[in-house]
Amino acid sequence: MDGAQIEISLSETISSIGQADWDACACPEAADGTRPADPFTTYRFLSALEQSGSVGPGTGWGPRYLTARRDGEVIACAPLYVKSHSQGEYVFDHSWAHAYEGAGGRYYPKLQIAVPFTPVTGRRLLTRPGFETTGASALVQGAVQIGADNGLSSLHLTFCTEAEAEAGRQMGLQHRTGQQFHWIDQGYETFDGFLASLSSRKRKNIRKERARAQGFGGEIVTLTGDQIRPEHWDAMWMFYQDTGARKWGTPYLTRAFFDLLHDTMRDDILLIFAERYGQPIAGAMNLIGRDTLFGRYWGCIEDHACLHFELCYYQAMDWALTHGLSRVEAGAQGEHKLARGYLPVETHSLHWIADQGFARAVEEYLEAERRAVSEEIEVLTSWGPFRQDTREDHE
Repeated sequence: MDGAQIEISLSETISSIGQADWDACACPEAADGTRPADPFTTYRFLSALEQSGSVGPGTGWGPRYLTARRDGEVIACAPLYVKSHSQGEYVFDHSWAHAYEGAGGRYYPKLQIAVPFTPVTGRRLLTRPGFETTGASALVQGAVQIGADNGLSSLHLTFCTEAEAEAGRQMGLQHRTGQQFHWIDQGYETFDGFLASLSSRKRKNIRKERARAQGFGGEIVTLTGDQIRPEHWDAMWMFYQDTGARKWGTPYLTRAFFDLLHDTMRDDILLIFAERYGQPIAGAMNLIGRDTLFGRYWGCIEDHACLHFELCYYQAMDWALTHGLSRVEAGAQGEHKLARGYLPVETHSLHWIADQGFARAVEEYLEAERRAVSEEIEVLTSWGPFRQDTREDHE
């Protein structure tokens, strides 16, 4: 680099940065019109959250999109939010907040670099090609300085990549690990090929589950692109509301968000519906990445045995195999996924705590937590459903 200064700025609307500049950092691999690797950090997805009112005033997610410019050109950006609570993050720091406030501190507001309501690993420090190190460093330094200058308690980068976690440690951020369950194609070619890799008992169990699920009295359909019509979003919204009300009390996303997805991202959406007499009674919504199918939302208006497993896991795996995707990520948590071929993987986040005493206490906790996560992943992997002679391929 020639020593040119880098300017850090904040924007309350992503439109003030512009789609071309944002996506040049977020998904440069899609510049030729192909599918982005990560649909969640694209301009279209983040803009839909903002335009729909899913983030913004009254939500506790205040957009402050962070950009780094060099000679006027955007070389890096990050989806930064001012948070007034810890909901919708999936990397839980409620105990940190309680401890900090119990000691007389003010934990909120805090800064969060994340995709709201989306526990999916991906780049959080989005850089234009050629500025990977310089841009990421500028974003981290800028965000920490903003937090310090405004007297904020902390900065959190959640569900970042392993490479970002390592770089963040080198920059002095604290590293936290967690776990999710992902399905990875090991050259199966077909769903039967996947089943053949399982132990006999697990293989029989999955076949029984699929038979029970598919006996609900209707048919299962997959929809993407122009196959998706407005009435399908009416059904998906109903399913999402039902699940959201039970899980979170109040759904995070607004109805308008789904309409905006239809307008700008329907080619990146896969809906899997269970229909009877042409009416959806259950459904799962997925986003399609370049090599990964991301399961996001599920819901139903009727309860049927194993239908959740069929729509969210088995149909997703089958679709991925048919369409050449190598991975299915089915969301946060859920050890029940293990028996269905989804193995534990490590997730990463980075944290900066302003108060040094509290930061030391958090680091002691994180050291113990990292060891526990690593041990749990090792144990769970050994309990996986695969035949002994194929298990080594999954470790």
